[in-house]
Amino acid sequence: MPTMRSVQGSLDDLGTPLSEVTFVVVDLETTGGSPASCGITEIGAVKVRGGEIIGELGTLVDCGLAIPPHITVLTGITQAMVAGAPPVAEVVPTFLEFARGCVLVAHNAPFDTGFLKAACARLNHPWPAFPVLDTVDLARRVLTREEVPNRKLETLARFFGTAVRPNHRALADARATVDVLYGLLERLGSYGVTSLEEAKGFARAPTPQQQAKRHLADGVPSGPGVYFFEDGRGDILYIGKSGDLRTRVRSYFTAGETRKRVREMVGIAERVRTIPCATGLEAEIRELRLIAEHKPRYNRRSKFPERALWLKLTDEAFPRLSVVRECRDDGCAYIGPFASRPAAEEAREALREATVLRHCDQPLTPRRVAEGKAYSCALVELGRCGAPCEGREDTEGYARHVRAARTMMSENAEPVVEAVRTRIERLSAELRYEEAAVQRDRLAAFLRAAGRAQRLDALAALAQLVVARPGFDGGWELAVVRYGRLAGASVIPAHATAYGPYVEACTAAAQTVLPEPGRRHAASPAEMECLLRWMDSPGVRLVLVDGTWSCPAGGAEGLREWIEGAYQEPKPYAGRRGDAPV
Repeated sequence: MPTMRSVQGSLDDLGTPLSEVTFVVVDLETTGGSPASCGITEIGAVKVRGGEIIGELGTLVDCGLAIPPHITVLTGITQAMVAGAPPVAEVVPTFLEFARGCVLVAHNAPFDTGFLKAACARLNHPWPAFPVLDTVDLARRVLTREEVPNRKLETLARFFGTAVRPNHRALADARATVDVLYGLLERLGSYGVTSLEEAKGFARAPTPQQQAKRHLADGVPSGPGVYFFEDGRGDILYIGKSGDLRTRVRSYFTAGETRKRVREMVGIAERVRTIPCATGLEAEIRELRLIAEHKPRYNRRSKFPERALWLKLTDEAFPRLSVVRECRDDGCAYIGPFASRPAAEEAREALREATVLRHCDQPLTPRRVAEGKAYSCALVELGRCGAPCEGREDTEGYARHVRAARTMMSENAEPVVEAVRTRIERLSAELRYEEAAVQRDRLAAFLRAAGRAQRLDALAALAQLVVARPGFDGGWELAVVRYGRLAGASVIPAHATAYGPYVEACTAAAQTVLPEPGRRHAASPAEMECLLRWMDSPGVRLVLVDGTWSCPAGGAEGLREWIEGAYQEPKPYAGRRGDAPV
């Protein structure tokens, strides 16, 4: 019988002790939340090893982009402060050299590393393969809800009693994160975690609840579709969609799922149901409809259609612009929908720049004006209002402004662009760049919303639209859209020799959709937006168009590319008869 030999493991098998790891704790301040369109305004980094600070790096950064006012309010960093700061091309290489050979640590690391990677890509610098630790992930694993109500840096700094309190400035936040890191590493010791490799695995390890519920993924089919997580009573907890149901559902029970609410939901769930779909588009549309119908408590609230807002030109003796929660069939002009009230109010301010509609919310009728019960405001003296409240403008004269505003909302957005652009140029000439950026954001909000409304109205007016998109396997995905609503979906296989029978079968089996009166649509704005995104994909073919599909020649839709480009590389607006505003 062979004898068993014992093998002594090497020290390498034990991993790198945490006490011997050199960490670089980094924090960034930026102009916004998207690395694709925003830039770095400040970087702070602290290099530590064995509890001792080895070095620090902190500097403001001139990223060449305007700093929005709400970012200035949050961080205190103004455009003047970064005007003389080193550019990104100098700061990023300096940071990479500072962090060479170290482990990066950040609070919500994907945010900071995302901006650093984007900056490296723009500068053609290769991104080093830094090991990364996220203090948010560690905090989720070692701190209970009873100890801290959330995992924000301010909350953890208060819990651990850091020497420096975070204040949304990069170096101060990095110093606070150092103390938070060591507080979390002490907690890891109670779990027997002593090496870097163990710490990285521990932060991403699935919870016991996730491991115990893995059997719920058994029997889930592959292919596109919608899935439901249900509790023991059959109540729907969460609804999702995927191009591969089996892979997606199984991911909820792995270390890759770190969202706390979702992990909590998995612990409650008792079963998973699925609805297979013909295409990924059908799955996405079904998900939107089912979420709107069932409103599961673990889905994001932003997906609920009743939270959408609209900008309405009211129907009264002296109409005004009002932010409302419903788009009704009342003959009024609307643009939207908006995801938030601030966005709707920004669009309203842009439209007001080109009109003299009254700003007040008080009821205003000819009788009330005649009785002297209306109140005027300073806008009259500024020439921004015709003062119907004082009787200086009757209903017929005021109606001219209403017709002009309605035209700007539905047909011709150029007067709004010209009015706001003129003000931006004046503010820029006076070096009031932050106020100019506010005007730019308002114009963007108006053009996006007006363009969105025009796209949705055009799609909802079509009795039938049959569209084909290339599939991943060489075939085609079919969609039948009636009055803006997905009525049918199917697939043409790659081996098909004739497409006509597949199109006829899909059209014949499609749902019957009747047109809604006035501005009411047969589908939700979210569903129509989803369809339009799908139809914007490369290689899409229009098989059948029953009706006229177009947007106004002078409408906001034609200006969307120009205004979106203003956030990347500003170019002059040359008008419709000049160069293309791209």
